[in-house]
Amino acid sequence: MTTTAATDAEYSGAHPRFIEALRELGLEQVAPRIRRFPEATRTAAEAAAAIGCELSQICKSLIFAADSVPVLVLMDGASRVDVELVRKELGADKVTRARADAVRETTGYAIGGVPPFGHRTKTRVLADRSLLEHDVVWAAAGTPYTVFPMAPRDLVAHAGGTLVDVREHAG
Repeated sequence: MTTTAATDAEYSGAHPRFIEALRELGLEQVAPRIRRFPEATRTAAEAAAAIGCELSQICKSLIFAADSVPVLVLMDGASRVDVELVRKELGADKVTRARADAVRETTGYAIGGVPPFGHRTKTRVLADRSLLEHDVVWAAAGTPYTVFPMAPRDLVAHAGGTLVDVREHAG
């Protein structure tokens, strides 16, 4: 039986645009594995606690502005992005965290629920290699209440990401 994106979204609690992205990517099998929580999993720590996984198994989807152009950085939940490394990777003059309105405009999702793919606009994607340290990572499914599991290499591939080293290191 075929269902609509709205029906799937109601079932999983995921954002309808994200459910549609799963279909477009041939990832329908992911939809039943989406988990919805009664409390927000807006931060990596909240998500890890709700799921019962390591903080580093959370895949954060973070939007930055590189010379005012949005770029998505996928980072493990236990690490911070080193904006100077992102700047060098992109050959940009200036990289800053995007404002909340720019995140919503670029992705179609609110901060805390941005998935790694299924965005309103196409952006460049950088994925930190630290994600590959796990067999499975968990990422937002379009809302602050929903997450889904995926092998990190598959997640990076479906996001169209380039593997890079942009993790902040304690100095």
